[in-house]
Amino acid sequence: MIGVCQLGAGRIGRIHAANLAAPPGARLHFVVDVNAEAARALADRHGARVADAETAVADAGVHAVLIASSTDTHADLIEAAARARKAIFCEKPIDLDLARVDRCLAQVWRAGVPMMVGFNRRFDPSFAALKARLAAGEVGRVELVQITSRDPAPPPPDYVEVSGGLFRDMTIHDFDMARWLLGEEPVEVFAAASALVDPAIAALGDVDTAAVTLRTRSGALAVITNSRRAVYGYDQRVEVLGAKGMVRAENRTPTTVETFTEAGVSRDKPLHFFLERYAESYRAELDHFIACVGDGKAPSVGPDDGRKALLIAEAAGQSLKSGRPVRVSA
Repeated sequence: MIGVCQLGAGRIGRIHAANLAAPPGARLHFVVDVNAEAARALADRHGARVADAETAVADAGVHAVLIASSTDTHADLIEAAARARKAIFCEKPIDLDLARVDRCLAQVWRAGVPMMVGFNRRFDPSFAALKARLAAGEVGRVELVQITSRDPAPPPPDYVEVSGGLFRDMTIHDFDMARWLLGEEPVEVFAAASALVDPAIAALGDVDTAAVTLRTRSGALAVITNSRRAVYGYDQRVEVLGAKGMVRAENRTPTTVETFTEAGVSRDKPLHFFLERYAESYRAELDHFIACVGDGKAPSVGPDDGRKALLIAEAAGQSLKSGRPVRVSA
């Protein structure tokens, strides 16, 4: 039985705690949160105890630490878990600062503990099936990846202020997807972006609408489009063009029912937001993590994946400021 302590009892923490009940080999022992009421409610719901981070991480019955707290706490908690020789699952991003990420990951590598970063979209059934078809060579050599990722509405300004900006907060998922689907590392980034949706986002110096182009050494391209507003729902689509054809994954909808009348054809809008759209992927990624801890294997999405996505996000930010393509550093 893999004992887990969870750090963070907010929205994503509630998802993870519920999903920990699914793998037969896992048990949630502790919940930690600065909001004592939230921690107590979540712990009571899942038969866990409330503790401080130091006590929970050090407990002998805890084999893995799940970090779902605010981004500014991630690196410190990762280091604490590494010192305690516990397996680590951490939500993205590891940190907003690359130098801090490097110091943090140095401790993880020295400790030799497994660590997984929560890029859950790799575990979405549709995206995973698309990737499997690419790996099988069904459409030949990958030449062009197109990723569409649009939120239904912008987040509140207080969230944007601490998020690290669009590229580190939202597009970072798409940067990871692009690396995964291209099958090789981007070496150059060009970003164009505007604040078209919410004046409050512009006032904070951030953007809400973006198009980013990635180029690999072989010349393969990925084009990512983001918006903080899609009035029709959570828009999540992927298309990959290869030398022998094309494969794509469309939006998920509540039903597949379509109505055909004289007035036109209609169908359901995409699912509203990430909680609904990626419910299956959140379960699958935790199942994978728990299985890896139990089997002593390295998770398929490791700390270097988190670092490389942040590298691309930093390059995108530099490109936006300069108006020119930027090389992605090693």
